[in-house]
Amino acid sequence: MSQAADKVWTAGMVVIGDEILSGRTADKNIAQVASWLQVQGIRLTEARVVSDDMEAIAAAVNSLRSAYDYVFTTGGIGPTHDDITVDAVARALGVPVVIHPEAHAILKEYYKDRPGGLTEARLRMARVPEGSDLIPNRMSGAPGIRHGNLFLMAGVPHITAQMLDGLTGQLEGGAPLISETVGGFIPETEVAEILREVEKAHEGCQIGSYPFFREGRVGSNFVVRSTSRDVLDSAVDTLCEALAEAGFDFTPGGI
Repeated sequence: MSQAADKVWTAGMVVIGDEILSGRTADKNIAQVASWLQVQGIRLTEARVVSDDMEAIAAAVNSLRSAYDYVFTTGGIGPTHDDITVDAVARALGVPVVIHPEAHAILKEYYKDRPGGLTEARLRMARVPEGSDLIPNRMSGAPGIRHGNLFLMAGVPHITAQMLDGLTGQLEGGAPLISETVGGFIPETEVAEILREVEKAHEGCQIGSYPFFREGRVGSNFVVRSTSRDVLDSAVDTLCEALAEAGFDFTPGGI
């Protein structure tokens, strides 16, 4: 992985599934993909949730492909009739769907001693947009799919995690984004100017404010982010000094 500090590498993500939009399933993949990308020196910049609709998936993939260095999809690559992500992505890329020979061999081996063997439904998990490579999956045999800078991954979070593990270190990215948190029972409206000034004084630093309501009181956690440890430490020190001077109690690490 190249430490190209002069470039900010970005990614978009498409979360696919009617079950997400209906509220029946809570998505966990955005958080884990974002966290994994951050370690790779890539920033998840946009995530979209779309239904199991061919045109919607293809449109989202093409839109994000034109805007970001990498695009990840989760969901819709299983064995059932409504798993249409491969077909939708092939349409977006303008290529046919083919059976990947290595994926076929992996599934044949995986299911050889399982009831039913490699059925036609299970064979669907060997289908890929033409020109694709595979992403290893030690959990369930069925691999993920890579086509250039586009990555098709499972919707089941623990399987997605295995696929991300298989990609670790393989993507070009910049310096990893690191962060520190300062928190307290501090209404963000009372420190907005402090946050703005600290961020302005530290180039390459971003400060996010995340309010909460706890114990009948309003508070905020302030997350300071940078690719430079020196810049990060300086920004955190400056923020803490400014909060103390303004008479606020705060806790390093957040609350």
